Amino acid sequence: MLLILAGCGGGGKSEPQVQTVRGAGYRFEAPAGWKVTRVDGTVAAVSGPVDRVEVRTFKLVRPYRPKLFETAVRELDSVVARLAAQLSGSVTGRRTLLVDDHRARSYLISYEDKTQEITFVLQGRQEHQLLCRRLADAADDACRGLLESFALR
Repeated sequence: MLLILAGCGGGGKSEPQVQTVRGAGYRFEAPAGWKVTRVDGTVAAVSGPVDRVEVRTFKLVRPYRPKLFETAVRELDSVVARLAAQLSGSVTGRRTLLVDDHRARSYLISYEDKTQEITFVLQGRQEHQLLCRRLADAADDACRGLLESFALR
């Protein structure tokens, strides 16, 4: 009996569910098998014409300090409203959350048959935009994975 149990489960290697993607000063996890691309300050993992997780980094004119968060939220609310209008969509969610121990602002934009989640992580002179796009009725596993795994180095 002991020999039979020893041969069950645990002997084979399972395929990884995620891949670690590295950018300039950060890393995040994306679903295994998604194609990773790097173009002009943007690192993305894509699957097909819709599914996408990406991090885009911009240099801020002035250093961000946590005490400026509420001011930044008002500006981001306005920027995201304009983006939703450009997509002929609407902002269907907004929240403040912690990403890698940084207070961040996150938005859901619904347009056509898609949902796009954009989260802004500000640190020093850098703005990191974490974007996840999927079909509106698809699971949000890749989006949650991006937010949970994003880490600044």
